[in-house]
Amino acid sequence: MVVEVEYAHAWDLETREPWRPMSAEEARERDAAGFPYVVVYREPGRDAPLEVRLVSWQDHYVGLWIYDTQGRRTHDLDMRLLDDPSRLLRRYSVGWYYTGPEMAEFDKACPRITVDLFPDGRGRRTEERQGQVGGSYVTSPGLRDDECWIDRPAFGEWPLLSARVHGLIEPPAFVAAEAAEAAEPGVGDAPVTCWRPPRPARPGPINELFRPGTRVTDGYHPEMTVVEPRRVGTLRVPSGLLAVSGPDINHGDGPRITVPVPPGEHVLDEARVRFSYHCEWRDAEVTITEPTAVRLLVSETPAATWEMALGPDDDPRLFIENQIAGFDTDGATGCFADAGAWEPLIALFERGLIQTESGLDGCDDVDDGSMFLQRTWDAASGGELTTFATTADGTYPVWVGRSEAGEVIGVVVLVDGMPELLPERDTTPTDVAV
Repeated sequence: MVVEVEYAHAWDLETREPWRPMSAEEARERDAAGFPYVVVYREPGRDAPLEVRLVSWQDHYVGLWIYDTQGRRTHDLDMRLLDDPSRLLRRYSVGWYYTGPEMAEFDKACPRITVDLFPDGRGRRTEERQGQVGGSYVTSPGLRDDECWIDRPAFGEWPLLSARVHGLIEPPAFVAAEAAEAAEPGVGDAPVTCWRPPRPARPGPINELFRPGTRVTDGYHPEMTVVEPRRVGTLRVPSGLLAVSGPDINHGDGPRITVPVPPGEHVLDEARVRFSYHCEWRDAEVTITEPTAVRLLVSETPAATWEMALGPDDDPRLFIENQIAGFDTDGATGCFADAGAWEPLIALFERGLIQTESGLDGCDDVDDGSMFLQRTWDAASGGELTTFATTADGTYPVWVGRSEAGEVIGVVVLVDGMPELLPERDTTPTDVAV
């Protein structure tokens, strides 16, 4: 079997065509420099490609998409280059198993198998059984080391990784595709419809959640208006190292996230939104105010950038698209604390809240109707801990705001997801006919 090989700067997901084709020599140069490029494998006479591979060594990433004869994607393989430069981890894969030629690409009724792997051998295999059976079945992948890793081929020596999927027994003969007309080099960026390496979750409009008058929506309520943040109190962090963690699990290993901040006392406040809705119980329009985020404020200067804080075991090279890192909670609770006094502060939290000791010195409730719940303090160091409620169990990202100079200006935890900004109202006066 003959397979044509074509190189390009990108792969357009909308048109399913390469964007800005390039020569093999240019692709080799980009490979050596670590820049992204794609390789397209086609069988002559077949409209859809056999497979498309995106290589971006600067992102530690190689992605592979496999297509069937109808142009539907059937497999998505995400590979990562980690500490060993000679091999790639099969980090994440998805297989769609269409039940017939009439089934649309990514149809919700399409059975799907997802495999999530990590370098230490941990992993999860999720089989989503659609149709009459329905539901999901989760197991350990149970793969051998050679099934989790692939040897890293040199440029131009990659095999057709989809050969087995396409039922090929003999190795194909690779030939260069007929040269397509290329755009002038350096003309414009790739369209937003082009495939790119996965990115972790982005911060969203965090500054705006603390800016009164901003209009947002949570997807359920069509319009919500940000009101003045509510100042709840302060937190003393004499060690200069802020802990942000779930106080209810794994605290024996220390706090999940730590962020260096200026030593001292910092403001704790709460972002809030106001909105109206029809209350069926009252049969009337009701206006309420609810919190969206809690913050430890270091400076009143708005953040120039926001970044997701990472724990000691978080490796950005392993993040898949929109993946989050953060602290876990089984009790819908997080906390800000002085990391230098973590152990005595957590011990007081356990005695006061979990063991419900009354009259405990160094522990009291925050009774102001906010998301903040309880405060403990360590007399020896002066460090403090304040817990806050989240709206559910799970993992919560910790967002660190920085100034133009890179200094920390605030640390934020969203208690119920990131609202979406609404466009500003047009206040331009209009002419009135008289």
